[in-house]
Amino acid sequence: MAAEIKKLGRVSLIDLADFTGVDLYHVENQAQCIVSDDPGLTLIQGEIISDSYWDNVAEEINERLQECSQIALAELAAQLHVGSELLTSMLELRMGTMVKGRLEGGQLYTPVYVARVSSMVRGAARGITVPTNLSALWSSLQQLLQEMNGSGGVAVEGSFFQSLFNGLVKEGEILGSLRAGVHWTPTVFAIAQKESIDSFFSQNSFISYEVLLKLGIPQPLQYLQSRYPDGIPLVTIFVHPSMIEMLDTSAEDAIEHGSWINSLSILPASFGAQDASKILSLCPSVKLALKSNKALILGETYVFSNGFIKDVFDHMEKEMETFSLSGPSMGMVFEDLHSVKEVKAGHDSSRFTELNEPSNESGSNKQSIEKGSKRKKGKTTGNTKTSAAESGPDNQEYVPTKSKKNQRKGKDTSSLRVSDSKTGSKKESDKMKEDNFSIPEEWVMQKITKMVPDFEEQGVDDPEMILRPLADYLRPMLLNSWKERRRALFTENAERMKRVLDNLQKKLDESFLNMQLYVKALDLFEDDQSTSVILHKHLLRTTAASIVDMVLLNLDVHNKLKNGIEVEESQNSESISVTSGERIALAKSLPGSLSARALALVEALEGKRVEIFMTSLDEMAEDSGLLLKKLDKKLERTLLHSYRKDLTSQVSAESDPVSLLPKVVSLLYVQIHNRALQAPGRAISIAVSRLKDKLDDSAYNILMDYHTATVTLLALMSAATDDEQDCTADRILSKRELLESLMPSLKGLVLGTSQS
Repeated sequence: MAAEIKKLGRVSLIDLADFTGVDLYHVENQAQCIVSDDPGLTLIQGEIISDSYWDNVAEEINERLQECSQIALAELAAQLHVGSELLTSMLELRMGTMVKGRLEGGQLYTPVYVARVSSMVRGAARGITVPTNLSALWSSLQQLLQEMNGSGGVAVEGSFFQSLFNGLVKEGEILGSLRAGVHWTPTVFAIAQKESIDSFFSQNSFISYEVLLKLGIPQPLQYLQSRYPDGIPLVTIFVHPSMIEMLDTSAEDAIEHGSWINSLSILPASFGAQDASKILSLCPSVKLALKSNKALILGETYVFSNGFIKDVFDHMEKEMETFSLSGPSMGMVFEDLHSVKEVKAGHDSSRFTELNEPSNESGSNKQSIEKGSKRKKGKTTGNTKTSAAESGPDNQEYVPTKSKKNQRKGKDTSSLRVSDSKTGSKKESDKMKEDNFSIPEEWVMQKITKMVPDFEEQGVDDPEMILRPLADYLRPMLLNSWKERRRALFTENAERMKRVLDNLQKKLDESFLNMQLYVKALDLFEDDQSTSVILHKHLLRTTAASIVDMVLLNLDVHNKLKNGIEVEESQNSESISVTSGERIALAKSLPGSLSARALALVEALEGKRVEIFMTSLDEMAEDSGLLLKKLDKKLERTLLHSYRKDLTSQVSAESDPVSLLPKVVSLLYVQIHNRALQAPGRAISIAVSRLKDKLDDSAYNILMDYHTATVTLLALMSAATDDEQDCTADRILSKRELLESLMPSLKGLVLGTSQS
């Protein structure tokens, strides 16, 4: 084995086993002994290689290298069937002795080739005068070498160029600074860059960050702060303290003389609005004036003294005094004011809520007692009235009511109240516009332009840049001044406004409880659609209409008082009869969203379902700050008891045979169903027929006989003509006498007496 190794220099253990005819196991053991005894031998990957073999390989590689100038190690390793790492370690030991060249990046180069490439790198680097990424330079050199060596040449790695470049920099043959290994800034550029920045900053006392970015400085702020420690950084510009002193002097002069300045007109054109705003905040005189409320900054760049602002405000306030509290003249100045501000509407709603709080503090027991006492006076049944000649015999309304004398008195009062309302409607419509008051921005800007022509004379490129911020600043002040004058003017009405809302809340509590009580009776007729519609419409036209009229009239009075309109002390609003057109006019006169709610409530009166009205009333009450008291079982029992007691008293005292029937029917429904039925004349027949199963035959017959006689009497009264007046009068008298004879029996039916 030793003779064969010495002869070949490189032999595999398998070949030695074949050569000696000995098993491979023994060959491997002997190979370990031979290699350990001879330091010139190496056992690698099943082969024994001698140093003399590597010497011969190195000589061959050197001869080839001198011919080709460069050789790739990967190519040599493939030819020798060894690994690149093994070949590299062998060549490193013999580099400079047996192999004349340089090993770099997996390539072997001759000294001449290295010197030539180094010269290329030196020349290319010295030719650079601006910051450059070296990777791009190495790509250019690789392309150049490929063109020189042809397609057969070995590609040079960028790491080889970088290694040569780092050596040249270390030796001082190339001047500059290297950042992150690949970003090269030549010294000549750094010197020119520094001189350019110093020259510009010293001449102008400022320099923008954009200039430094163009000069290749990636972090201009940090560079300038380290270069000029006394400088002041702004948003886009770096300034010298002298720039602040110059602006501070101008601002101080303007503040002292009650004037104004535009900082952009004083600063160089390179300054933007944000830079001007920041440098103003650094001016000592401006900071002091802002702290002491002697000046303010508007539009970021304008400094106004408080004296100047006060003069402008005083002039505009005096001009507003000529129309701000006068509806017609105000409308002429502000033609575009057609809607109420949402803010104003919100203020009014909160005012309603505040004024209602005292009236809502009382407990439910107290309110129940008050409502019960009022119902004893006939309030429960006073929402509708009977008219004998309104329509045909079957369309007559039969509803419990007050006496005819009280009805007539209510009609007279109603006519008077409506007349008074119409008399002042023209004045009130003008005053209503006042609640829509708002100061348009364009109007304020126009007035400022007339008062301060300097905005255009002093070279303001876009006057709106300052006019709009100044107008936005003055508008709230002017509006507050106007409100203060109005508030002082209307203080005298405050107590009356509170009283109106308190009274409205009390009346609404009572009326709404009655409405809920009447609604419960409608459930008895839900199986009869036509009758149900009649009852719903009747309740909407009577009780619901009176509630709407009461709410609209009282809110209208409150709105007029709030706007300073004189309103005479009037009687109870419930006695006023309001037409549909007048309801719509009242609803439209209310402010803001409250007007829309009121219109929806009026529209609900013309519907066919009470539920829609109740929903609209709830929304209306919520917007106006009023509360709707819900009917609980305890209140329902109290109200029904009062209602029954009142009806019993009315039936007992009733002397008119026609008016007796509806009261008896209502009382029967309370006694039998515990429901307060409000039925028109058209529904009395159905209401009576529904009692057939609830009464004994004799009682029902009495009720039906009385109803038939009443209908006949009303039909005769409707059909009476001049030609047959005498004949008809006799028949009417006969029927009336019949009814009078039946009255004791009918009263006994519900009062429990034994009259026959």
